[in-house]
Amino acid sequence: MDSMTQPNEGTGGGWPALVVADWQDTRDTVHLWTQIVGKVRMAASPHINHWWHVPLYVDARGLTTSLMPHRNRGFDISFDFVEHRLHIRVTDGSSRSMALEPRSVADFYTEFCAHLDALDVAVPIHPSPVEVAEAIPFAEDTSHASYDAAAMKDFWTSLVSADRVMSAFRADFSGKNSPVHFFWGAFDLAVTRFSGREAPPHPGGVPNCPDWVMTEAYSDEVSSAGYWPGGAEEGIFYSYAYPQPAGFESADIGVEGAYFDTDLGEFVLPYRTVRTAAEPDRLLRQFLDSTAAVAQRLASWPDLSDV
Repeated sequence: MDSMTQPNEGTGGGWPALVVADWQDTRDTVHLWTQIVGKVRMAASPHINHWWHVPLYVDARGLTTSLMPHRNRGFDISFDFVEHRLHIRVTDGSSRSMALEPRSVADFYTEFCAHLDALDVAVPIHPSPVEVAEAIPFAEDTSHASYDAAAMKDFWTSLVSADRVMSAFRADFSGKNSPVHFFWGAFDLAVTRFSGREAPPHPGGVPNCPDWVMTEAYSDEVSSAGYWPGGAEEGIFYSYAYPQPAGFESADIGVEGAYFDTDLGEFVLPYRTVRTAAEPDRLLRQFLDSTAAVAQRLASWPDLSDV
């Protein structure tokens, strides 16, 4: 086997150790880079309910926008966390790439925009981040400038594993559900089930994000779950319901190591608990199944077995 294609050793079978404190600066920098790329996807793609036209997707090298239309052509943008490059590819055969390395958000943004211009696929975007406490315009942000290549490869490896389990969980629901997708606003991988009923307007209150964005995202009753590299020593898996039914936070979900986090308003299963389990996939799937079942039972979701 060629040394360039050998699997990464020591990743715990797809669940590597990911102590947040060890790579938080990198996480926060790459979070902003994904917002820049994600805003291009949002601007270039037709609007889909619940903002499903804006996320990124886990792929065989990192994260990708998937194909986006641009006049009579198409293009995609992908983060490659194996070779640590950002690739921009156009359907006419043209392409550009740039290094993923220690560099400021401002530097990343400047080079990225220049590549889009050179390929004639530039679209106007709002040039500041959302869902963060301090929304420094991308072109001015020189404070976020970290990139730990090994940490990003490990995080991507964990995304591949989480995507595998969450995709199987998604497949077992016959009603409306979302793709397994990576939301660059909060930097998390998520999947959502829908009851088919409308929900009361979401109260909003997310930092640097208009309330109407959340109203659109949560227009319908949902049970949602995901993976976020925060909230605990090595990140968390989470599950919540909107609107939250009575008794949800005190429900016994029967999953060892999981608990209801009152600050987040979600059930939480620490990533470390999953990765150190004898059967990580099985434990995570148990958490997803159990929390969704509790949400659906307490809210008396309609029977979707014949949908």
